[in-house]
Amino acid sequence: MKRFTISVLMLVFMSCYTDPETYIEHINGYWEIEKATFFDGSSRDYNYNATIDYISINDSLIGFRKKVKPNFSGTFETSQDVEHIKVSIENDSLHLYYSTPFSEWKETVLNASADQLTIINSAKAIYTYKRYQPLELD
Repeated sequence: MKRFTISVLMLVFMSCYTDPETYIEHINGYWEIEKATFFDGSSRDYNYNATIDYISINDSLIGFRKKVKPNFSGTFETSQDVEHIKVSIENDSLHLYYSTPFSEWKETVLNASADQLTIINSAKAIYTYKRYQPLELD
C-alpha cells in the first residue's frame, strides 16, 4: 500500500511539471500588461495601456524587448530604447536576462502560452500579460 501511495504521488507531481523549454515558442510578439501582483499581496489591474511590449527572440535564444505605441492605422510608433535579452533554462526554469547601457536584471517566466505570459522579477512582483489584440474599428 505504501508503494502504491508513493507511486501515485510521484505520478501527480510529474504530471504537474511543465517543461520550461515549451514556453520559448510563445514569448515572441506583442504583449499588453494586464495585472501586476506585488510581494506584499497588493495588485494593480491595467485596464488601458498607452504602450505595449514587443518581444523578439531568435533561434540562438537572444533577442530584445521594445516599447511600442499602437496607432489607429494598425501600425506602431517605436521607441529608440531597446532592452537586450538572453534566454536561459536553469534549474527547471526559463530565465530572461535583460541588459541596457544603464542596467542588467533577470526575470523568470512562470507561464507562457499563445495568449498569456506571466513573469516574476527579483522583487517578487508577478506580471501577467495578455497577447495584444488591435482595436477593430468598423
